[in-house]
Amino acid sequence: MSYGNRPPSPRQPSGRRLDPRVYRRRRIAAVVVLSVIVAGGYVVGSALFGSSDNGVAAQHTPSTVNVVHDGTTPTTLEPTTTTALKPKPRTTPSRANPAELMIFGDSDAGAFGPYLKQLMDQTGIVSTKLDYKTSSGLARPDFFDWPTHMHQALPAVNPDIVVVTFGGNDAQALRNADRTWAVAHAPGTGRNDADWKAEYGKRVGEVMDYLGGDNRTLIWVGIPNAASDATTARLKVQDTVVRSEAAKRPKKVVYIDTWTRFSGRNNGYGEYVIDPRDGVGKDVRAKDGFHLNVTGAEILALDIAEAVRTELRARGAKL
Repeated sequence: MSYGNRPPSPRQPSGRRLDPRVYRRRRIAAVVVLSVIVAGGYVVGSALFGSSDNGVAAQHTPSTVNVVHDGTTPTTLEPTTTTALKPKPRTTPSRANPAELMIFGDSDAGAFGPYLKQLMDQTGIVSTKLDYKTSSGLARPDFFDWPTHMHQALPAVNPDIVVVTFGGNDAQALRNADRTWAVAHAPGTGRNDADWKAEYGKRVGEVMDYLGGDNRTLIWVGIPNAASDATTARLKVQDTVVRSEAAKRPKKVVYIDTWTRFSGRNNGYGEYVIDPRDGVGKDVRAKDGFHLNVTGAEILALDIAEAVRTELRARGAKL
């Protein structure tokens, strides 16, 4: 078979030109098909990549922090695309308009947070979000940058009340986000701690100013002492700095004195504390000689819950 001498198509005989009317119809059909393809491609592209008012594709990166919404199930809190917050109107909490409570912090927040949420749920006028990251704090933004995360996560909720705590992970040398040293020594080890206090105080103060602004109430939960004298010496410096920064902001910050709450005789280490729920002395410490066990965390949650209720009443809630 010779492919070089293929016979002409019966619909387009060789040597004849198309009728002008047929040609125009084909051109119109081609334009319509092309328009549909382009329009379809735009819709698909917008769905896949997103868009913004200035034509730049929107980018959205979820957080990797541990977040518990219901007190039991870790999930991922999606930060908003903006870190700007409008001052929230100060309203009266009610069942129809519950107060938004947000809890930030390390594993200590993860310990007392679920029971605090349970206590707040019982009021019927509080909606609680728990956002924590184990082994984190303000000392090591190279590990987890809490200020940056807060500026992303807080606008997603825009809470009325914020509870925050950072425990024993901060009583160490202080790094910057780029892993350089801000202060290359731990506090409470016999050196002059002026530089450590100044840097840590700056970090704490900035967090307090952000979380306690725009008609929000900030409840800062302090840390307990430890069984080890050396560890307690480091924690004492941290606790002193936080107390000092809170005292500078009496209208912004409510401080929970965890140190005194869980101290024994002569303000020393306390292994047992009276449980206010039944008046019975109970072991409240974990085996590591610092953290609170489940009972201790629940007792601390009771103290925090009372501070939250006080704020709710100040906002006009009937409890």
